[in-house]
Amino acid sequence: MPLKDETRARLRRVSTATLATALYKRGFRIQSMQDVRPVHAPGAESMVGEAYTLRYMPAREDLNRLEVFRDPGHPQRRAVEECPPGHVLVMDSRKDARAASAGGILVARLMARGVAGVVTDGGFRDSAEIAALGIPAFHQRPAAPTNLTLHHAIELNVPIGCGDAPVFPGDVVVGDADGVIVIPAHLADEIAAEATEMTAYEDFVAEQVKAGHSIRGLYPATDEANLARFAAWRAERGR
Repeated sequence: MPLKDETRARLRRVSTATLATALYKRGFRIQSMQDVRPVHAPGAESMVGEAYTLRYMPAREDLNRLEVFRDPGHPQRRAVEECPPGHVLVMDSRKDARAASAGGILVARLMARGVAGVVTDGGFRDSAEIAALGIPAFHQRPAAPTNLTLHHAIELNVPIGCGDAPVFPGDVVVGDADGVIVIPAHLADEIAAEATEMTAYEDFVAEQVKAGHSIRGLYPATDEANLARFAAWRAERGR
């Protein structure tokens, strides 16, 4: 089922930290990608989109010559041309950043096609160029060598691991300054709704703490008086 516009909008306004807590309440502990960081300067809203996946395996020298890129059916080339607009291209590079998963030209093409973002647990070449594009992009670290030296693009839109997180095609991928988290597709609507509520309360708490209030009974909300104050705060701000 396609991601609802309302759900997408809600997820753009919540943090991966809040989403991690909402998922943890449901027993999901490993949905946050490890060692995956933003290349771009994160904006006010999070990257959000359904996962379209590309899996790399270790390269074998006789199969990974430059000539393979002449084949329009090469999985990496197909991924760039077939990842649907509004989706996030997620690459399983085996957490190996010694060679690039992609570079500036391919990421620019994804951006031109309306892709919502690109993620790898390896590295990008042309990382400064990618950062300047403005498309949400996440990797482990810069990597100059071509992916062909270490990575063999093998499969599209299958379940993968990226930064130790399980990613199934169609799962909802959210990225911000803290990293990238994966929401199982069937939970996206309820997680988005709960995270929106949590964010409203967290904003209230942050304001109270800055004003000098103790966190006791406030965070978490164990004092009914604080809940009453929150209700009044919310009504005043239309939250």
